Order: sequence, then C-alpha cells, then structure tokens
Amino acid sequence: MHGKAFPPTVLLLATLFTFANHPIMAQTNQAAALWLENAPSVPAFSIPASKSAWEKQRRETRTQLWQLLGKLPPRPKVPKVETLSREDKGDYILEKFQFDNAAGATVPGYLLLPKNVSAKAPAILYCHWHGGEYDIGKDELFQSKHTPEPPGPAFAKRGYVVLGIDAYCFGERNGHGPGGPTEKGNPGELTASKFNLWVGRTLWGMILRDDLMALDYLASRPEVDATRIGVTGMSMGATRTWWLMALDDRPKTGVAIACLTRYQNLIQHEALKAHGVYYFVPGLLNHFDTEAVVSLIAPRPALFMNGGDDAGSPSDGIHVIESVARPAYQLYKKPDSFQSTIYPGQGHIYTQEMWDRMLAWMDHNLKAE
Repeated sequence: MHGKAFPPTVLLLATLFTFANHPIMAQTNQAAALWLENAPSVPAFSIPASKSAWEKQRRETRTQLWQLLGKLPPRPKVPKVETLSREDKGDYILEKFQFDNAAGATVPGYLLLPKNVSAKAPAILYCHWHGGEYDIGKDELFQSKHTPEPPGPAFAKRGYVVLGIDAYCFGERNGHGPGGPTEKGNPGELTASKFNLWVGRTLWGMILRDDLMALDYLASRPEVDATRIGVTGMSMGATRTWWLMALDDRPKTGVAIACLTRYQNLIQHEALKAHGVYYFVPGLLNHFDTEAVVSLIAPRPALFMNGGDDAGSPSDGIHVIESVARPAYQLYKKPDSFQSTIYPGQGHIYTQEMWDRMLAWMDHNLKAE
C-alpha cells in the first residue's frame, strides 16, 4: 500500500467491517466483537504534521512503552561477560559466553567473529524464534530448520560479527525459572510470566532487557563497528526485532520476518491463541496499538515480510500499521526506508525469497558506504 494513507481508525473500521460481513467469519467473531465493544476504546495514534511535533510525541510514546513493560531492574552499562570457550570454525571464530543479567539469571550466548575482515566489522544481533521449541533457543543460529540456511555461519561468511542469546525459558535456560529445574517448556514459561506480573513487570520486558544487554555487549566488542549493527529474527525473533528498535536507537536497521501483529486485529480474528502469554503487555491498549511501537523506529531502515495467511499477524492489522508508520518516515524524507511486504497465500514461513531479500537489505544498509 503506497497510495493515500487513511487514518488508522478508518482503516480498522473498514477492515473489521469487511471481516465481520464475510458469510463464514460473521458467525465466528461475535465473541471477540462483544468483548471489544465492552472494553475501553483504544486511543487513536497518528503522526503529527511536523517533525518537531513528532519527535516530542516519539519521546513520550517511548517513555510510555517503558512504563508499560513494568518495573524492570536497571541493567549494567556493559554486562560482565565470561567467555567459556573459543573455537576455530574455519570461516569464523566461535565464542561461547555467558553473563549475569543482574536479575537472578545467567544468560548464555554465542558470538561468531568472521576471519575475512581486517577493520571493525558490521554486526548482527540475531533473535531466535519461539515455536514451542524451548530446547533450541540460540542454537537456531546453526540450524536450517526454519531458515533456508543456518543464519550464524551465513552472516559470518559475509563478514558480519554475529551474536545470539537464549531468551528466558529457552535453550540452556529451559528449566531455570522460578518453578525449578523440573518445570520446563510451556509450564516454565507460564510460571515465569506469573512471577513477573506479581512483582510488577512483564516477562516480555525481561526478555527485551536481556536482548538490550546482549546489544550492549555486542556494541562493546573491539571487532564491531557499533554504528553498523542490525537486528533480525523470525516469529518471536521478529517481534523482538521491532520492539528492540522501538526502544533503542542503536540498531541501524532491522528485518522482521513472520510476525507483525496489531493487537486489536488479532483479537477480532479470535487469534489470541496464536501467541504465548510471554508476549502480552498489560494495559498497552489503554494507550495505543502496535502502530505506535513500529513508528518509533523511524527514520531507520526497517523491512517487514509476512505471509498473508499467517494467523498470528492478520493482514488487515499490518495495513493499519503501515498506514501510520509511513507518515513518520515521510517526515524525514525517507519513505523508502520503511518496507512491508505481505505474500499472498503464504503462512508462517521463512522462504528463500525472504532470506535473499533480508541478506541484500542488511548488506545495503550495513555495508554500503
């Protein structure tokens, strides 16, 4: 959608009217409509006409976003990292490390250092997906189960320093929650969510906090050009990507695959089950929907690619997000820096076409002079 941008409320009403009047869906979305009708209305979010007005609104929106994530523990300026091993993998050096997140958890990760660079290199913060695969986590870097090729070595061979960590409840952290070592997988994630809600914060906020500590470490490495860091991932990794860019200006660019969700549309499609409880931020819809989060990324280059049949990211919601985010980029005269593509007939998948486009995007924005 590159034509006239309609106000988000107009687009939402139009898309929901079309959806509700579909002969099949009209019967299945009645419960969602009833709940929405009897909930507080979500304030409309729009981009003001001037850049100065937007930048003031941007600061206020980011502050509100941090508050909604809860009372997160302050993070150290640079985490104290322990390198556990260092191996020569041919094209790159692989370091395994861990750091104390100063919130009761040890965060393990991998760092890939390419051998074909002589100066400070661009870098990629890679965010793994969810998919209920709690045992994988950061090891996704070395698998091609969901990506056309293993992303870690692929990036390293192209001259990128690559870093990935285990999010809460994943990889080596599976079974390391407040429920103890026997509570793994989804029960462990539920317990971690409950604990954080009780102490006034969100599991989602804590996941992002660890990602920001990983970004702190990545930016501190002497091999890295801290002005050329990109972030990417699929599914939960995609959502981590655009939330991280919304909260922190250091990532120069990002590519999010198979997850760009507008929450009101997710509710209307009766698809809340498409996302785990870790993902939910109490009170967010009292202030705005995710078009506000995505707009905070402007004017940095951001690429979103989603399947038209992906239940976790309804297309009508993506169009509303696009209609709001694009004017933010236009204020900076960088309309082409925001790209969003919906692939018709495609579900929750990372295709070769998406992979190639992601690599080209990273090279253009992190390597081009």
